[in-house]
Amino acid sequence: MVVRDTAAHVTLELAHHGLGLAAVGLIKGICPILWGIGQIPTGHLADRIGRKPLIVYGMPVRALGFVLALVLIDRPLLAGILTAVFLGLGTAMVSPALIASISDHAHPAWRTNALGTQRFWRDIGYAPGALVAGVPADWLGLNATVIAAALLTAASGLLGARWITEHRPDTR
Repeated sequence: MVVRDTAAHVTLELAHHGLGLAAVGLIKGICPILWGIGQIPTGHLADRIGRKPLIVYGMPVRALGFVLALVLIDRPLLAGILTAVFLGLGTAMVSPALIASISDHAHPAWRTNALGTQRFWRDIGYAPGALVAGVPADWLGLNATVIAAALLTAASGLLGARWITEHRPDTR
C-alpha cells in the first residue's frame, strides 16, 4: 500500500528536481513495462525454483529502487530510470510468485475467493496508502517517507523468508 504511493511521491520529487513531462512519462512507463514483460520469465522461474525465493529477493530489489531514488537525486533522470527499473523488476519477481503461492495453498473449492481476497487487499491500498505515505511526508519530509517505504518493503521480504512455506501440489 504505502509502497505504491511512495513511488508516486518519488516521481513528484524527480519533477521537483527539474525533470520535464517527457522524462517523467518515460520513467513512469519503465516500471509497468518491465513488470508486465518480466512476469513471463519470473512466472516460469517460480514454477522451477519455487515461489519463496522470488518473493524474498524481489522485495529487497524493490526497496533498492527507493534507495537509489534518494542516493542519486542530484541526477534526477538517472535516479528515476534506475528506480523504475528496480521497482519494475522487483514487482515482476513478486507478483506471479504471490499469486502462484496463494493458488498452491488454496483448495480448488475456495481458490477464487483466496485470490480475490489477495487482490482486494492489494488494490485497496491505493487510497489508504496515499494517507499513510502523505501524512509522514508532511510531518517528516519526503525523504523520510521514502526511506520508511524502503525499510518496510525490505522487511516484508525478510518476513517472507521466515514465514512463507513452499507448498506446490504434485504436478506429475
